[in-house]
Amino acid sequence: MAIQRMDNVGIVVDDLAAAVAFFTELGMELEGETQVEGPWVDEMIGLDGARSAIAMLRTPDGHGKLELSEFHAPEAITPAPVDPPPNTLGLHRVMFAVDDIDDTIARLRRHGAELLGGVAQYGDAYRLCNLRGPAGIIVALAERIGSSG
Repeated sequence: MAIQRMDNVGIVVDDLAAAVAFFTELGMELEGETQVEGPWVDEMIGLDGARSAIAMLRTPDGHGKLELSEFHAPEAITPAPVDPPPNTLGLHRVMFAVDDIDDTIARLRRHGAELLGGVAQYGDAYRLCNLRGPAGIIVALAERIGSSG
C-alpha cells in the first residue's frame, strides 16, 4: 500500500497569533483554529495532559498545509541553541515558491523575519533564500527566473 498524499507539516510555535500573521502575510490562507486536549491527544503525541491551540493554514493552490501549534500544557521546550544553524539534525525547513522574492522578504521582515545569508541565484533558473521566521522556523523562498532547472 502506498501513501495517498502528504497531509500537512506541523510546527510548534510560542506565539500562535504572530505565526499566523507571518504565514498569512506570506500568502497562506487560514482554514481554521481550534483547541485540542484529552486522552486522544495524549495518546497520539505521547505527552500526558497535553493542551494546545492549533491553526491550520493552506497554500493558495490548496495542496500544501501547515499546522501551527501553541502548547499551553505541557510548556513547549526551547531548543539549544535557540536558533540552531540550518545543518542541525532534524531541523525543520519549509520552502515556498513565490512570485517576487524581494517583495516577499520585505513583507516578512515586518513580521520579524531575518535572512540567514543572502539571496542566491541558482544558474538562470531560481533566486533562493532562507529566512528565520517565528519560533526560529527556517522558511525558504524560491522565485523562478528562468525556464530550466
